[in-house]
Amino acid sequence: MKKILILGAGESGIGAALLGRKLGYDVFVSDASKIKDCYKQELISAAIDFEEGSHCLGKLAGIDYLIKSPGIPPRIPVLREAEKQAVSIISETEFAAKYTKAKKIGVTGSNGKTTTASLIYHIMDKAGLDVCLAGNVGTSFARSLAERDYEYFVLELSSFQLDYMFEFHPMVSVITNITPDHLERYENSMGLYSASKFRICQNQTSEDYLIYNADDTNTQKYMQNHSMSVRLLPFSISQSISGDGAWVKDNDFEIQINNSIMTMMIEHLALQGKHNLQNSMAAAVASRIMDIRKESIKESLTDFQNIEHRLEFVTKVHGISFINDSKATNVNSTWYALESMNHPVIWVAGGTDKGNDYADLIPLVKEKVKAMICLGVDNSRLIETFADSVNEILETQSMKTAVERAYYMGSPGDVVLLSPSCASFDLFENFEDRGNKFKFAIREL
Repeated sequence: MKKILILGAGESGIGAALLGRKLGYDVFVSDASKIKDCYKQELISAAIDFEEGSHCLGKLAGIDYLIKSPGIPPRIPVLREAEKQAVSIISETEFAAKYTKAKKIGVTGSNGKTTTASLIYHIMDKAGLDVCLAGNVGTSFARSLAERDYEYFVLELSSFQLDYMFEFHPMVSVITNITPDHLERYENSMGLYSASKFRICQNQTSEDYLIYNADDTNTQKYMQNHSMSVRLLPFSISQSISGDGAWVKDNDFEIQINNSIMTMMIEHLALQGKHNLQNSMAAAVASRIMDIRKESIKESLTDFQNIEHRLEFVTKVHGISFINDSKATNVNSTWYALESMNHPVIWVAGGTDKGNDYADLIPLVKEKVKAMICLGVDNSRLIETFADSVNEILETQSMKTAVERAYYMGSPGDVVLLSPSCASFDLFENFEDRGNKFKFAIREL
């Protein structure tokens, strides 16, 4: 019986464990922290052995695969020892891909990958295809496959997942953009970070497709220095595309695939703003590759409901709108959020700083933000950056207080925008927890 060791008992690790058990592997799960009760119960129910609180190096003996969860840093002792022993270290996504013949659509990027993957899934599902949305978006690829196989998988993939993927081969890959994020894992090198993103197409051939953002500087820089055999399909909101791809013309965007052109009015898109136009164009190009009818694509792009925690409209209280953009954990995500606002903004920001350079936000903050609430343990860099750009800045470590102060600072027509531009781990379990607490505090007003 083959043996696998899984590091990390979150959604990714548990999914790999359940799939491994279904496939007949001898499975062991190791987590350096305490395992959540819900995940621990799943392991017990499936008769899967586990440890918590540490990684025992002795568990490396005789294993066929070490499956590393994406959140685990690459240089911890157990991984270094595994490398010394020439153990095969792979991601949960790489593991799952070995056991399905489904056609895979992989989506990565610094920003917009969740929305784009969700749009592609929505279009395909509405067109009647047998499709599953999985990966970094919520349910792990392995868990989904353990439940049943599909004809298509749409997979949102983070750079941390791509780093440990070697044979994964998507039919369609999408790179939404590449902007500074998680650079602490890449020696503060944009080159290394970009290379991580482009691993999504490392096994693609001339029979496959790469959809990419022709307006993105880092994407273009990487592509100028690396040759690829995959069929390239650019999209752009600032320039015309010669050949297949997508571009903006007047108040429409157009897509050409194999000499067939589809046109859609931008104002009909369910998701507005420049970044969402890019996401919608990428999703539409991917859908046209699969010969989904033009009218079906247009209808899906019109009736799509935005994902939770990403520019999610929560409610309006006495004329003040509340928008939950908790998933905005980097500067570029917040830039997109502020850019899409058309009313005075009370901006709730802050959290675990990842070495962010907030300077790019200053022009938008001056234009859009009437007041700012810093929600974090250490707000010094935010306050220092925006002290001369915002009339009023408050700080707190309580979501309840942040929401109450934002409400009392607002007037009818204003928007309270939670778009932290930082990770959540100083005060919250994750960005979902942060967003949910924001929504709960609003309901308490």
